[in-house]
Amino acid sequence: MSPVLYHDGAFPPKTFDWPRLLPLIGPANAAIARYAGLLEGIPNPDVLLSPMTMQEAVLSSRIEGTQATMGEVLEVEAEGGPIDESTPKKADIREVLNYRAALREATRLMDILPLSQKLVRQTHRVLMQGVRGRSKDPGEYRRIPNWIGPEGCTIDQARFIPTSAEKIPAAMTAWENYLHVEAPDILIQLAVIHAEFEAVHPFLDGNGRLGRLIVPLFLFNRGLLARPCFYLSEYLDGHRDEYYAALLAVSRIGDWTGWCAFFLRALTEQAKSNQQRVQAILDLYNMRKGWIAAETHSQYAVRALDWMFERPIFQASEFRDAAGIPAPTAARILRVCRDNGLLRELRAGAGRRSAIFCFPELLNIAEGRDVF
Repeated sequence: MSPVLYHDGAFPPKTFDWPRLLPLIGPANAAIARYAGLLEGIPNPDVLLSPMTMQEAVLSSRIEGTQATMGEVLEVEAEGGPIDESTPKKADIREVLNYRAALREATRLMDILPLSQKLVRQTHRVLMQGVRGRSKDPGEYRRIPNWIGPEGCTIDQARFIPTSAEKIPAAMTAWENYLHVEAPDILIQLAVIHAEFEAVHPFLDGNGRLGRLIVPLFLFNRGLLARPCFYLSEYLDGHRDEYYAALLAVSRIGDWTGWCAFFLRALTEQAKSNQQRVQAILDLYNMRKGWIAAETHSQYAVRALDWMFERPIFQASEFRDAAGIPAPTAARILRVCRDNGLLRELRAGAGRRSAIFCFPELLNIAEGRDVF
């Protein structure tokens, strides 16, 4: 079968099958609104949503072929020190950590820049810093052909061939302009934005992850969310074949409506899942806040709990040194939490090597299943 070619001249789409999309638009907007309302009521969102941000980084990277789990990433991060690429697993972990760093950088840039090519290129630099794609011009549009297909395939064996390199600047300018038009529906606009970015494939590497990262940035930019915290990769990872087929059909047969229908269903289901997970994290926080205060009788109890929520796998020595709690009190809090099951010891301390603890309840909520 011949490769599908980029849809030159067909962006932005001129028409949609609105009768097919209208029944999906309302539920998607309602689900996102309910999720947004929950987000606005969360104290310390940077702390409480940290595990979900990490899980999104893991799942978005997994779609591109990495194999690292959230537990593996957090444990390596807890051990401290530079993360090299001496093994495939370590290389995967570095890519996941870069995704989280890229999301944070993009969020910071949103305070000073519009959602734009400039922001995307600067975020791409962070995404590709020091990883396997670092030799592929981080932050620069590709200047050579690229294609998508089985690893090692030739261009003739590819499933899809994006736009040619010399047309990327014009294609990305058209994409940026479409970001800011007044479209009939914001979520349909977002669906088109994501599909077009993936089809143009402007960078040599990192396009899939960056395209998914644009989703929460756009929702935040257009006021549907108070923070760029929307975690879509769980649904896309679970429906990977349908995801790729719907994207491919845009260029193959011009099926923008089919793609938008898939994307609206993804937004609806993922918003419901995100809401349930965030509510579970908030309930856990409120329950454990009272528990840790009663069990430790310490003025530092809530500070300790916040530390554990932000770093659900950590070294005991790091907690004692950096949590802002007197060392004897920090040691006692760790002991109480371990002995009563809030924390579990992943690695015992030995000699100068510090113990590593994990927060199983929180990690299992973020994973969506019992893993720890």
